[in-house]
Amino acid sequence: MDAAARLAALVAALVDALAGEPDVTPPDATGPRRFGSRALQVDGAAFAMVVRGALVLELPGDRVAGLLADGRGGAFGGRGRPYRERVALADGEPGTDLPLAREALAFARARRDAVT
Repeated sequence: MDAAARLAALVAALVDALAGEPDVTPPDATGPRRFGSRALQVDGAAFAMVVRGALVLELPGDRVAGLLADGRGGAFGGRGRPYRERVALADGEPGTDLPLAREALAFARARRDAVT
């Protein structure tokens, strides 16, 4: 299986596992393409998405720093500046990425709950 097919299978597995969670919206493949439209979201906030062939997760900054230090992910960001709370996982593995995606969902919910 090539990398693109493996990533597509991983994303499908993440969507299947997380789309049934309360307040989680699966990616919208039929709507207009804009940032976040192809992402798993909780209350409209993206927490897991595929960008340039990598699974990108939003996690606490210290968790991202740990994943970068361990070599488990790469920096993700735009215009040359990485985002502190996002990590890109290029070699998707369902056994490790699903727990990380669940962490990302919990982080997104915690941020939402802190605002409300």
